[in-house]
Amino acid sequence: MNLNRLTSLSIFVDWGSAFLSWFLFYYSRKIIVEQVPFTTDKSFILGLIFIPFCWILLYYLQGSYYEIKRMYRLKSIALTISSSIIGNALIFFILILDDEIKYYSSYYISAGILFSTHFVATILPRIIISTIIVNQLSKKGKGFRTLLVGGGEKAIELYSELTQLPKKVNYFIGFVNLNGVDKKLEKKLAYLGHADEIEWVIKNEKIEEVIIALESTEHDKLKHLIGKIENGSTRIKILPDMYDIVSGNLKINNIFGALLIEINPEIMPFWQQAVKRFMDIILSTIAFFLCIPLYLISVVLVKISSPGNIFYLQERIGLNGKPFRIIKFRTMYENAEKSGPQLSSENDDRITPVGRFMRKTRLDEFPQFINVLKGDMSLVGPRPERQFYIDQITRIDAQFLHLTKVRPGITSWGQVKYGYAENVDQMLLRMKYDLIYLKNRSLALDLKILFYTVLIVLKAKGK
Repeated sequence: MNLNRLTSLSIFVDWGSAFLSWFLFYYSRKIIVEQVPFTTDKSFILGLIFIPFCWILLYYLQGSYYEIKRMYRLKSIALTISSSIIGNALIFFILILDDEIKYYSSYYISAGILFSTHFVATILPRIIISTIIVNQLSKKGKGFRTLLVGGGEKAIELYSELTQLPKKVNYFIGFVNLNGVDKKLEKKLAYLGHADEIEWVIKNEKIEEVIIALESTEHDKLKHLIGKIENGSTRIKILPDMYDIVSGNLKINNIFGALLIEINPEIMPFWQQAVKRFMDIILSTIAFFLCIPLYLISVVLVKISSPGNIFYLQERIGLNGKPFRIIKFRTMYENAEKSGPQLSSENDDRITPVGRFMRKTRLDEFPQFINVLKGDMSLVGPRPERQFYIDQITRIDAQFLHLTKVRPGITSWGQVKYGYAENVDQMLLRMKYDLIYLKNRSLALDLKILFYTVLIVLKAKGK
């Protein structure tokens, strides 16, 4: 089934379950608790209209519709239990607790009816949908489109193991190898090219999972390989070595599956991602309107500082390597890069006197709230770079490619520490902080970085 249709079906079924559960709760409460005839009133009608939509919002923030094809039964049950506890507690305390009752025990009965009707009405259709998904994936040619990386004995053994599992969810499209064609594996799988071409293969073949089965002599190339693969949508799994098993790094969530470590690039839970984007939109909208006086002053200052355009538009690389045009107030004299891309330095004579002040206070970055509202950027995230410098950096350290797997930001931990980088070495130092941020992302860390950025602006200590 098409992913969009599957998601739409899940949302519709959840909406119907919430609608039915509110009807059953209201009916049962009238008959059992209040012991009066069932009648429809304003509260009942408003509940039928608004409560299902509130449930859908809660499910969305929880991540119930994220990667719906991977919504297995146990995961679906766990999400339903947690959402039922949270959602029904909110409904009980907001809508029910202030009702007039004869006996205090009526509250307990109402809470029990509320939870049980919602949980049963929700979990049964979810289990049915999850079962259908699993059965569909198990059919030949219907599983996750999978690419195998490797061509040695480990790759052959792993392929044989996965294709003999009782529930096959991996549909192998082919394999790529670091050392040319492997004749043994080629008899079983199509050879799709060298590992250097893996990005093209993933895009061209619409790969959903990559399983890496390298020989121990090839492990030094693993970091570079993973950096090229990670794109936010392709799952990456690797074979563990004995250290991973003994140290407890191997976590199994499928008892029928092979021993594989899943590389999880997404540290931030889905609900925090949703809240982060919501904060980006709300705070950027507020900041944009509050900064209108500053924009007007900046426009005048830039215009009188030197001839040229007020705004400076430059192509940067954003989420998943997609180019976009970043918006800044011009801080340099016109045609400052007529000789090609150049990084600025503290005493750069290309920077205008007004531009030097704007850089220290970060005023030149303020128009990027428009980039945030457009979805090109976030308030907090690794600073976007030009392709020219990305090519130079990745030749030294391919880990920089990890930074292009998330939405870039107006400010970042590296930006707070280093500000504008003057050379590639400083870019690499800044990269280390941004990589640490990437592996520890949270709303709390974002707020802390925003706080220090505000201090830099107020104190005019930017570089």
